[in-house]
Amino acid sequence: MSFFKKLKSKLFKSSAKLEAGLDAIIDEKLQLEPQLGLKEEETDHGDLTQNIDEVVQENISLSDGSTPSPDQIVQIESGALPGAEVPVPEQPYEPLEVDITPLNPLPEKAGILGRTPRRVLDDDMLEQLEELLISSDMGVDTAVRITANLAEGRFGKKLSTADIKIALAQEIVRVMEPVARPLPIYEKTPQVILVVGVNGSGKTTTIGKLASQFKKAGKSVMIAAGDTFRAAAVEQLKVWGDRAGVPVLTAPQGSDPASLAFEAMTQAEADGADLLMIDTAGRLQNRTDLMEELAKIVRVIRKKDPSAPHNTILVLDATTGQNTLNQVDVFQKLADVSGLIMTKLDGTAKGGVLVSLADRFALPIHAIGVGEQIDDLDAFDPQDFANALTGS
Repeated sequence: MSFFKKLKSKLFKSSAKLEAGLDAIIDEKLQLEPQLGLKEEETDHGDLTQNIDEVVQENISLSDGSTPSPDQIVQIESGALPGAEVPVPEQPYEPLEVDITPLNPLPEKAGILGRTPRRVLDDDMLEQLEELLISSDMGVDTAVRITANLAEGRFGKKLSTADIKIALAQEIVRVMEPVARPLPIYEKTPQVILVVGVNGSGKTTTIGKLASQFKKAGKSVMIAAGDTFRAAAVEQLKVWGDRAGVPVLTAPQGSDPASLAFEAMTQAEADGADLLMIDTAGRLQNRTDLMEELAKIVRVIRKKDPSAPHNTILVLDATTGQNTLNQVDVFQKLADVSGLIMTKLDGTAKGGVLVSLADRFALPIHAIGVGEQIDDLDAFDPQDFANALTGS
């Protein structure tokens, strides 16, 4: 299964929520447009019968050349009146050719008599669209901006749910294209990648997946298990390291993570590693002491290499919705975040928050995750994401 198909199926919660909301908005003031353009017309069957009789009379004659009466026509047809001449066509009639090609299929969601529900895009409808996007965690500012752009060239026109999906996808792509950038790889080695985030955001799993993918791409990778407070995180990284054939540097539980980061840089230089990925302990953005510890790791790393870390990736959990905006704000100030990776998009109806993040911070979005497997993390594609999010 391609990543796009997987993304579309995993983002079902978000797309289903949007679709249900759009259907409700359209159906509120239902305006139907016929698909087939057929109208019922009254037919005077009496006139039709009279016309047929006249045609029959014109084409049937008696032996003396006179035109038969209606009663005589009945006798002629039954063979009771001799001497009547019924014209016989010179050539047999050609069989009638009938086109049995089916008409264009109706839309999947057709209304009564094959008519598609549509509604005029007016101020009231735009307000409802804004509320729907806000409920999908796009945020107020982003929702207002997207609906305003959507109204350009469409205001006052009748739109169906499918029309709005396509328009929304186009506006989402417009917002997200500038931030869709893969993780940059530099010539300088070792390239230090610091991975940060709150508890449970998926940092450790993301590091394991990235390490595996970089290793397959031919890069020499090393991992530093900087979450020295959680033994399970270290063991998890070891498992990922074994799978990918990547060495994992560890320190005793409770050790200073800044010291481990320094030692890992020294080891990576000695081994000629291309990439050094440093895991960090999950920390809530409102814990000042833990955030200061992260700032210390950055200071110690820069003693070894003033340009390091070369990438600081903030891993975000999509299920936390709008709270991710506050996380980005705080982590960016302390750790100079250079890019984002969004995980757990498969378990939430809040996929719209990624649009809000792109609109507000304009930070590069390197990858998105939709599951636990290695191939469930892939580079961010704005068109695929927009199509999956809107169900278009």
